[in-house]
Amino acid sequence: MASTTGLEVDSSARREGSDLNILNLESGRYPAVFRSPVPHPGRRRWSKRTVTILVVVLFAWMLGCTVAPARLATEDYVAWLEMRSMLDQANRLAALISGKKGQWEHAYGQPRPRELVRGASVWFTGYPQATITLPGESVLSTLASEQLWSTFRDIGINAIHTGPMKRAGGITGREYTPSQDGFFDRIQIMIDPSFGTEQEYQKMVRTAHRFDGVVIGDLVPGHTGKGADFRLAELAYKNYPGLYSMVEIQRQDWALLGQVPDREDSVNLTPEAVEELQAKGYIPGPPEILLFQYRGVKDTNWSATRVVKGVDGVERRWVYLHMFKAGQPSLNWLDPSSGAQRVVAADAVHSLRVLGVAGLRLDANPLLGIEKRMGRQEAWVEGHPLAVESSNLLAMLIRKLGGYSFQELNASLEDVERFTAWGPELTYDFLTRPAYLHAMATGDAGPLRLMLDLMYQKGLDLGRFVHALQNHDELMFDLVHLRKHGEDTFAVDGKKWRGRALYEDMYERTREAVLKGTEPVVWEFPNVGFCSTLVGFTAAALGITDPYHPSIEERSQIVQMHLLAASFNAMQPGVFALSGWDLVGALPVSPQRLGSLVDDGDCRWSNRGAFDLMGFDSSATTSHGALQRAASLYGTLSAQLRDSDSFASRLKQMLKVRREIGVALAHLKFLPKVRGRGLVVMGMERSDGPGWIITALNFGREAIRENVRIVQLAGKAGRSVFSSSRSRPGRLLFSEHGDLALTLGPLEGEVFVVE
Repeated sequence: MASTTGLEVDSSARREGSDLNILNLESGRYPAVFRSPVPHPGRRRWSKRTVTILVVVLFAWMLGCTVAPARLATEDYVAWLEMRSMLDQANRLAALISGKKGQWEHAYGQPRPRELVRGASVWFTGYPQATITLPGESVLSTLASEQLWSTFRDIGINAIHTGPMKRAGGITGREYTPSQDGFFDRIQIMIDPSFGTEQEYQKMVRTAHRFDGVVIGDLVPGHTGKGADFRLAELAYKNYPGLYSMVEIQRQDWALLGQVPDREDSVNLTPEAVEELQAKGYIPGPPEILLFQYRGVKDTNWSATRVVKGVDGVERRWVYLHMFKAGQPSLNWLDPSSGAQRVVAADAVHSLRVLGVAGLRLDANPLLGIEKRMGRQEAWVEGHPLAVESSNLLAMLIRKLGGYSFQELNASLEDVERFTAWGPELTYDFLTRPAYLHAMATGDAGPLRLMLDLMYQKGLDLGRFVHALQNHDELMFDLVHLRKHGEDTFAVDGKKWRGRALYEDMYERTREAVLKGTEPVVWEFPNVGFCSTLVGFTAAALGITDPYHPSIEERSQIVQMHLLAASFNAMQPGVFALSGWDLVGALPVSPQRLGSLVDDGDCRWSNRGAFDLMGFDSSATTSHGALQRAASLYGTLSAQLRDSDSFASRLKQMLKVRREIGVALAHLKFLPKVRGRGLVVMGMERSDGPGWIITALNFGREAIRENVRIVQLAGKAGRSVFSSSRSRPGRLLFSEHGDLALTLGPLEGEVFVVE
């Protein structure tokens, strides 16, 4: 258990051979060498005066021994922490760039999205902790497999976004503690030993290059874990407290903070305590959003530390912000020490110049600012200009070092526009994700057409988005634009809605559709969406009661809807991304098999089951990261590519067409009005020469026959180049008025080229 002071050396120091434990200051016991000598018989007796003098001298000497080692022990522990801190690592990594000519080789002021998309437009979004490896091999060694990269190239995947792979978790005493949030609680700028070595990472990068691919890594600019940096901040050491959004609470106010439970180092504050601390001027108040809320575990975004004795001997209690879990203290991006900037910049230098990645994802970058709002209880977070400017700074630094970036930005259209003007090249498409999930669940594509039209009217280029099927997180359903425009009016299929009412209707209808199964495969994630794999969500939307034992027909239906979702995301400009769970058709892991991972209510672990892409170890029941193996409906990529009707084979055909007709670099030019409830039609202009691309999708459960008018194509002829079903019509003709007789089967997507 951690010491209450945070300074004394724990048992791990003895295991490391430290000699700093010769004094146990708390117990008052001393080693034999410091005990008063026993008089030897036969030696002459000392006078009382002499004895008194010797006792005083001996006491003073012993007192010095009891104080000096405490100071030395403290200094040793602080030095041990500092050597492992990211702020200390930042100083060393900066030397690779500062004063060197290399930082002036690349333009950095403006984003270069099309340059990035041209080089890598189809991404595999990995999750290292869920990777089943070659027997006896590390995760990184497995991801460097030439067999894997050869298969990726064959399918049409030309990039891997690895997910977080740097050391994460925390430090208690001198012991490292596990990650609390899938390695998004970074504590050191180094590859986590559980995944492999830096040399293996570099080998993966070289292998990717040989197969015309690139590797994309991660930055976590919003928070760290409770590693050396946070422990030094608790100790009030140097300017480490400036790294974090934390504040020292005066002793007379400690009663507001509550008691820290046994075996814990912090306690989550009650809403009442947050309100009182806000009134006293300590904190800006509760942020306007509360993520990962779970009663009794996280009721607010603020937590209080235990009592910590600082390096100056002063006992303190701190209150700190954590937008996510308690083990993820938020960084302070507007502190005079500029610690956050230094740490995250050094992390970027390490990834780009040492590991050799081509780009970096900015995790949760809209949450980098927090400010008290006059007259309001909630603090300003969403869309804060500090987050915009900090994202711009990071994006420009990454470009200056020769890389690219993309951002995990769940925001309104206006905020997306602000964050992309000078910031990262690309951003996740969280604007259409809730709408297409709703269309899959209900067969109603009206809200999806609305969001596409709003993006088009706003001038947001679809080519600047990463259109993803699934990543490590929940299936995001937090449609921020409708939430922030809750009182504005929106028209969907002739009916007018208030923004908030429309969003609530979408959520409730989706919830009703996917939570009704007798074998649950979808769970609600508080506030923001649903926990499941996309295959699990698809099965629930289709009403399949036991997707773990589907019939041949049910399996075919799942593949058909999954391909429809892939068609929507892949057959529009920008990057198309898909996960290992998509590729093998993984179903979620039941909570009963997840053990303590879900003790805090985090159901996302259900959609992070272990997967084996290539059949590297068919006998493995868990991943290298000890996650339970997920049930796979599709099988390995090797097996799927031998079956022309499999998901991977159909995906390969889709991506080949996507590449040949230039979808990734096209420009959205029109969204024709349609009557079909489940119909979406997008018209794009090719960038590699004259011509048009038409993507038509039917999310409905019934076939559609409809005349669609596209006046720009009046009198022209075209041809079908891809259908998510096996049937494909021949050529098509537009009338002199631009009318097209469009026929689509249920859950079918089709792509046409008009020369």
